[in-house]
Amino acid sequence: MTTATLEPVATARPRKRVDQARVIRSEWIKFWSVRSTVITLLVAVVLLIGFGLLASSMFGDGSEPGGPPGNEPTDPISASLTGTNFALLAFGTLGVLFMAGEYSTGMIRSSLAAVPKRLPMLWAKIAVFTVVVFTVALAASAIVFTAGQAIIGDGGASWSDPGVTRAVVGTAGLLTGSGLLGLGLGALLRSTPGAITTLFGVMFLLAMVAALLIPESWSDAVQYLPSEAGNAFTAVTQADGTLSPLAGLAVFGGYIAATVGAAAWRIKRSDV
Repeated sequence: MTTATLEPVATARPRKRVDQARVIRSEWIKFWSVRSTVITLLVAVVLLIGFGLLASSMFGDGSEPGGPPGNEPTDPISASLTGTNFALLAFGTLGVLFMAGEYSTGMIRSSLAAVPKRLPMLWAKIAVFTVVVFTVALAASAIVFTAGQAIIGDGGASWSDPGVTRAVVGTAGLLTGSGLLGLGLGALLRSTPGAITTLFGVMFLLAMVAALLIPESWSDAVQYLPSEAGNAFTAVTQADGTLSPLAGLAVFGGYIAATVGAAAWRIKRSDV
């Protein structure tokens, strides 16, 4: 008579604790695995470099480089960074897609099921987005400035000129900030078209409408709008009626903090 031997029962692996580092890694994978975000990132870089080189090639020859009416570059630095006006909306759209895209596809349910506390997911998205976009935008800004000044030639600026480094780094910060505004609006509105439209209105239309409609006695208030505050930080020379670079950075950062704070409040308290 034989005795049956019992096979050892395999025990389940202990579930790893959900911490901020693992959530960041998850968001990093999601960022690079979605085709639309990668394409939008490339489009933003092409706009920044392409329009900057085009404006640099036209600077000083009597023609008017492209850009929003009334904002044509008046110095070689702003000429090479003309593409900022176009890349800003693309980076902002990227931020909207990174956040609101999960609501439109329903993937947000899986994300919040994996991260029940919710806010670590938002912080992870912000961390991944900031690192990727600032790095890419800074590299693109440095490239287009260097190439643009080479195209302009003798009338161009150099990295050692006052305000140049701040303008280039500030451009990357402005583009990253516009993307964070888009990310926050995406979490607030949970609609890709609605968030993109709102971002476009805030960063492009609001200042023009305010300049046309508000009384002359309130004209100084325009400088505190998001677009004007961001531009003040990247400007090489300070024009009359504009904020100082540090004040512009503080005001623009305040808008980002308020938008992200409101997004965190809704994510924490509102169901999907």
